[in-house]
Amino acid sequence: MSPEVKIVWQQRSLRFNRPFLQPLAVGLVCAVFIVLILTMGIMDLQRSERTLIGFMEDQGKRIIGVVERLTEENLKTMIIASQRTEGGVSAPLSELVFSPQKLLTEAIVAMGREIDNQWKTEHLSGTYIRRYAEEKNLWLVAVLNAWGDVLFQSRTLSDDLFDGKAPATVKGQPKGTADLINRLNQLNRLKKIGFIALSRKDESGTIIIALDKESLRYWGMRVSVEKAMEKLGEGQGLVYLTVRDKKGMPLGNAGNLPEELKTDNPLVAKILSGTIPFESRKVDVGGKSLFEIVAPLRLGGEIVGTIRLGLDRGNTDQILGENRRNMFIFLTFVVLIALLSMWLLYNDQNRHLAGIVEMTRQLEKAERLSSLGQLAAGVAHEIRNPLNAISMASQRLKREYMPADDEKKKEFDILAGVIRDEIRRLNGIIEEFLTFSKSRRLELRDCPVQEVLQKIVNLISEEAAAKGISLRTDWESEPVVIPMDMDKLLQALLNFVKNAMESISGEGDVTLSIRHAEKGRVSIRVADTGCGITTEEADRIFNPEYTTKEKGLGLGLPLAHEIIRGHGGEIRVLSRKGEGTTFEILLPTERHEEKGAITS
Repeated sequence: MSPEVKIVWQQRSLRFNRPFLQPLAVGLVCAVFIVLILTMGIMDLQRSERTLIGFMEDQGKRIIGVVERLTEENLKTMIIASQRTEGGVSAPLSELVFSPQKLLTEAIVAMGREIDNQWKTEHLSGTYIRRYAEEKNLWLVAVLNAWGDVLFQSRTLSDDLFDGKAPATVKGQPKGTADLINRLNQLNRLKKIGFIALSRKDESGTIIIALDKESLRYWGMRVSVEKAMEKLGEGQGLVYLTVRDKKGMPLGNAGNLPEELKTDNPLVAKILSGTIPFESRKVDVGGKSLFEIVAPLRLGGEIVGTIRLGLDRGNTDQILGENRRNMFIFLTFVVLIALLSMWLLYNDQNRHLAGIVEMTRQLEKAERLSSLGQLAAGVAHEIRNPLNAISMASQRLKREYMPADDEKKKEFDILAGVIRDEIRRLNGIIEEFLTFSKSRRLELRDCPVQEVLQKIVNLISEEAAAKGISLRTDWESEPVVIPMDMDKLLQALLNFVKNAMESISGEGDVTLSIRHAEKGRVSIRVADTGCGITTEEADRIFNPEYTTKEKGLGLGLPLAHEIIRGHGGEIRVLSRKGEGTTFEILLPTERHEEKGAITS
């Protein structure tokens, strides 16, 4: 036998090949359960996201509320700072009250310096002055030289502006600083237009900036908003904050601003009209994930502009990512547990079902054997007596009625031999039936296995030599003792050896060996160099109804199988077609109380 020979048959519990349907139902339930968990997980994620978004919206609303409150306070402070008593004397005010007013003055002075810088670089022109006044929402910007002549101005102070009350001393276009300031003072009294005149450090000219009610309101709001944003400070996850009035003019900016929203934007139109209280959305600015809120800027209960802020969404996304990851980890464990449960149930149920099927087959087999035993008893009773009579009659015919003619005598001997041989064959069949159908109670005693195999070698050595078959033995001198019924085990092993010899046509080898197998068992091998068998044949050789012999019933291997099973043993068949077969008999080395009987 080559070492790579594979096991093509092994006596063991039969597997049930049909799939058990209950695990499919369990699988469907598990699938529904998983879908429910997934749905609940998604709903939980959505709920968590809504909660976090609500938290960020509340945070944004708080920031907007602080900006509105501080802006209103600053505006009120500026109004108080501009108030005067009836006698024209300024009321005593605190430093806190003067702070926004001071900021407004500083903002106007800063614009004057910006114009002065353009003047120094000789880039100053009438077009620049008019565009600058428009961009900064200033009523008038005028530039005068050292002699008081107007070099550039954003608008002309015509007599129409004075409602017929222009200064009498001035005719037509004003000339000189004194005349321009005189006219602005007159406009201040008539239309509340205020102005600041800024002299250059080298006294080479003057810059005058005038504000009407609208521009003063705009700059008052702008200074108040910027002051409020300064007090707001950093932190709170605020990335940018921008405030604009209804015309889209900037009132305050902080942080890295995204693309501006135009006044014609539908969202801005809805915010300014009060159609929606606010709008929140996720945006990506500069590669960062932000949460943006656009809301109206309310001062005194009136919508005066829009406020737009962006909050860092990093922590929120991190929390949502962790929740999503935890959900998928939990779902993975649930799926694995469900699959494992399905597999365990499937395996357990099929194992039990296979046991039931095996028991059913054993019962069917026992019924067949019982019927076969009854049939054998009837056959033995009905056939044995006629066979004995035929045998005696044939002997008498041969003895008393032998023909005298030599040719007929020869033919008579042939016919008598045929009758004698067929009677012997029929008698062998009956004996085989009777042996197989008997109730076989094993009587176990501790005996050495080598002794049994040696008896077999002694019994069939001459027959094997006559057929050109070599009997080989391979076992140790130290006896291997196991509990056995020696006669029955001898009969079973002898059937294996005879089967091995019958599989060899011509010369060959039959090897008997003993090995220690796994713990608690001993291995007896009967190997031949015969024709071998296929896997399909190996599955059927121990069935009583299966035989490949032309003569006989082929009950030797089924009988051997019953005897080995009665000893609590196991049979393995290793074979390869055309290369030979090995029967491995595994027998326990210890006695078991439930063994010792062969069921029929």
